[in-house]
Amino acid sequence: MKDIILSIRNISKSFPGVKALDDVSFDMERGTVHALLGENGAGKSTLIKILAGIYQPDSGEFIFDGTKMHFRTPYESLKAGISVVHQEFKLAETLTVTENIFLGNYIYKKKLVDWKTMREKAANMIGELGVNIEPDDIVANLTVAKKQIVEICKAINHQCRLIIMDEPSATLTDKEIDILYQIINKLKKQGISIIYISHRLEEVFRIADNLTVLRDGRHIGTVPVSEVDRNKLISMMVGRTLEKEYPKEEVKIGEVVLKVKNLNNQKGLKNINFEVRKGEILGIAGLVGSGRTELARAILGIDKISSGEITINGNPVRFKKFKYAIKNSLGLVPEDRKAQGLILPFAVKENVTLVSIKKILKGGVLNKKLENHYAEQYVDRLKIHTPSIDTAVENLSGGNQQKVVIAKWLMENSQIIFLDEPTRGIDVGAKAEIYKLISKMASEGKTVIMISSELPEILGMCDRILVMHEGRIAGMLTREEATQESIINLCV
Repeated sequence: MKDIILSIRNISKSFPGVKALDDVSFDMERGTVHALLGENGAGKSTLIKILAGIYQPDSGEFIFDGTKMHFRTPYESLKAGISVVHQEFKLAETLTVTENIFLGNYIYKKKLVDWKTMREKAANMIGELGVNIEPDDIVANLTVAKKQIVEICKAINHQCRLIIMDEPSATLTDKEIDILYQIINKLKKQGISIIYISHRLEEVFRIADNLTVLRDGRHIGTVPVSEVDRNKLISMMVGRTLEKEYPKEEVKIGEVVLKVKNLNNQKGLKNINFEVRKGEILGIAGLVGSGRTELARAILGIDKISSGEITINGNPVRFKKFKYAIKNSLGLVPEDRKAQGLILPFAVKENVTLVSIKKILKGGVLNKKLENHYAEQYVDRLKIHTPSIDTAVENLSGGNQQKVVIAKWLMENSQIIFLDEPTRGIDVGAKAEIYKLISKMASEGKTVIMISSELPEILGMCDRILVMHEGRIAGMLTREEATQESIINLCV
């Protein structure tokens, strides 16, 4: 008989105009990793917020560890033994590791805070997870991976029996992800159950025992991971079979449009030499910190170049600022779309036309009719799902936000476009749409330079792959030569 720690029963939740959850039911076994999957808008976040006491269901119930629960606040959820490690950490950055772990749960001795005991307990918790963090370290000085571990220690300190991890690997390096997996296995051995939310299907197969798929607020299925393959899982998530996960079109590669020779800078780039052609998709692979993003920033004039030559269509250039690169038909879809690619409170139409604002000015005055025309044109062309062009872009899903960033550069008619981690934090269905856009850009004669940590998409979408290691080019592979093994060998 299965040992069930969490039983979701007929939970529904609606918001104005949207049924976020529709009669969802499933069980979770104790001491397992249970992946919760679905496209953006499937209902995952709503369900998690109900378990965390942030939302209350309209109907239905859930039973946690044998007791029927109805949380009215996050504090009630935490006290019952459920903790959420959010994508955006809920830590007090200016406090120490110990202070964060025990925040709201201090140990007292004769009415005074017992700092000595708390530091010892914090050190023991951290030690059991096998990581190197000092109890007196200030949280603001920690890496993202170490902050995540502090969040996990907070949950352990509250004696939580269920930890919900929301996209825990999204911003981690490969080495940090391996450490995360080791920690998860240690938590399992302690009898702690984990709900694991991720868009990276490969890690679901690596770390999860069972999985539940939601689609459009409905429960599609709960199965052991061993009983599904990647194609079946994608079909469950998107409601159809993706004809081609990487829809790379065969394109006639043209003349050299960008050439870099002997490029060096103070950010660690050393003797960079390569060229890329019209209609080509060039992938840039490498470990985090290998210099991939720094290379793009140097070419685009965001970071200063110490020495070297850059030519565009045969003409030597050296951009002192990014705006000069934009004038020369270069564009950038940045790694962090929310912080660097969009103005989140602004409407979709304002973000789409942001770079090309001169096209919608008449006599120095903004022409609203033109602004609406261009915005509607690109929303339709890129199939951006939005209630209207007046909707704030912060209210769109990750995939649609990324399409808005791409639309910005298409409206500007950029001919060389850098895409830095173009599918990070995007669900599998939206990824396929982004890949189609990338392929279409190349077929229209644009040059695409794609930086990615996702080797399958690099292999699936690129004509050639430039591999970086410690600020240098470690090798260049053709589409025919490239394999995951050959790329990894050059990375390290």
